[in-house]
Order: sequence, then structure tokens, then C-alpha cells
Amino acid sequence: MPETSALDAVVKHARRVRVTPAIAPADLSDGEIVVNLSDRTELDHLRAAMAVESLPGCVCMCLGDVRFEFWDADARELGTVVLHHGATLRWYGWESDAVLADGRLLLLWLDDHGISGPVRQSEEEERRRAVEQSEQTHWLAAMPTALDALSAEMLSLSQTGESASSGLLTELRNRLERAFPDPTSRTLALLAWCGAGTGRYSGYPVHEQIPGLLLKDVPIAEIVVSLLDARADSRHDAGAVRHLVSWKGRRKQKRDIAALPESLRARLIRHAQSSGDRTTRARSERWLTPARARGSHSSGAPPGQTT
Repeated sequence: MPETSALDAVVKHARRVRVTPAIAPADLSDGEIVVNLSDRTELDHLRAAMAVESLPGCVCMCLGDVRFEFWDADARELGTVVLHHGATLRWYGWESDAVLADGRLLLLWLDDHGISGPVRQSEEEERRRAVEQSEQTHWLAAMPTALDALSAEMLSLSQTGESASSGLLTELRNRLERAFPDPTSRTLALLAWCGAGTGRYSGYPVHEQIPGLLLKDVPIAEIVVSLLDARADSRHDAGAVRHLVSWKGRRKQKRDIAALPESLRARLIRHAQSSGDRTTRARSERWLTPARARGSHSSGAPPGQTT
């Protein structure tokens, strides 16, 4: 028989299944259930939900989410199966984890029998992935088209966790200089790109660090000229805020921020106050507000630097 159907050949003899969390019950907020599989329809539904598509040879390193213990009509244990991430099954009959043909069917079966944690987790994970995909699409749309050929290499950094190499940064700079011979236009493109994506101060995908790393080499005078250019808008303000208040965003950060005209500082602070990221708001207040203005507040000494 095909190896992928080996589990089904066992489960079809089951008359009872005990379902428990594979990890501490508090993690899934679902308890133990026992389902009578003597009813052929009930058994067929579970067998269909556990249908396997492939055995790719991979093994998940976690303990799994839900454990199924199968018993036959004589109360003999037939085997134990563990569900991982609503997508794969682990069973002693396979050397690797098996990919479900339709993991959602098993999640819905669990939900129908009172174990709703896994389907809620799956739905939350889907929402998170949708948000991440939208943020990535936004970041790529803001990226200068001259860098399109390097987009895959940049995005891969978030998969590996590695920082951008000096070679990659050099190639990006060279392409930008060819595409934007005018320094102001080039800086505006970088600022708009820097402000795109998640827009967060921290906890963002690694690839989003790249525009800030490129801006690090742009003289602060050029950034000021660009922000005062008639073409500058809220996209560029967002990038400037994110770059200027980031952790060690510039080699001489305090000096460079001090060089900003006060009217420009006020503009950037106003923009930062509309940010949905609390740390960005706090750091903008800390870094962009002139020292004398901070000292005039009656609330005492300014808060310490957030890293």
C-alpha cells in the first residue's frame, strides 16, 4: 500500500479516540475529549480529515499541538498521532512528519468536538501572515525600481536573520547613484523607502533595515535639503523620523539631529505623534525636542533613552 495511506489503514479499525493537548493544557485552553468512533460516519469524517498528501522527509522540532490516541473495539491501543501546526502529523509508522491533504478539515473536526484552540491559533496565524505580506508589499512598492533585481536577496535576510553585507550595500548604492544622479532626488527616494513597511522602531523584518543603512552615509545637510524640498511629503517625514530616532541610526546622531532647523524638528515631531508605534513616538519626543524645551517642562528630568 502507498506509505501515505499507512495511517489510514490503522485508523479505520479504531472505535475510540482520546484527544488531548500535546503540551500543557493551559497553552491551548482545551481539555481532554473522548470520541466514540463506532459510528461509521464519525469515523469516516476523522479519516478524511487525517488524509495525508505527502511525506517530505522533514521533522518539526516542537512537541506538537494535539495528541490523538486510537483504540480498537477490544480496548487495544492502535497508535498515537500528534498534530503539528494544523498542517502535519507525526506517527511512529513514518520516519518523517506527514503533510495533511487539508489541515483545516482536521482543525474543524477538533472545533466541532469542543477543541477550538487549534483553529483559533491557525486563524490568528493566517491574519498575521496576511499583515506581514501587506507590509512587505508596501515596502517593495516604495523601493526604487532600480533595485528590483536585488529584491529577492534583500528579502532573504529576513529568512536567514543575517544583516546586509557590505557587498550588497555597495551594489545598492551604485545602482541608486546611477538611477538618481541628483543627490536630493536620491535622498528623497531613500527616505520614502525607509518609512515604508511596518514603520516600527523595532521588531520589524531584517530587510527593512536596508534603507536606514544607506541613509547612514548621507550627510545630514543633504537630508535637511531633501526634507525642505517641495517634493517632500508625509512619506519622507515618516522615513526621516524612523531613521533619525533609530538605535544608533547615525554615527554622530546627537550632533546631526542638533543640526536640524527647529521648524523641521517640529514638523517631524508632529508626524511622529501620529505614529502607531509607541516607541517611535517616545523616542521622537526624546531626540527631536530641543534640550531647552524639554527642560522647561515641570515634570522633571527627561526620560532615559529607549533602546
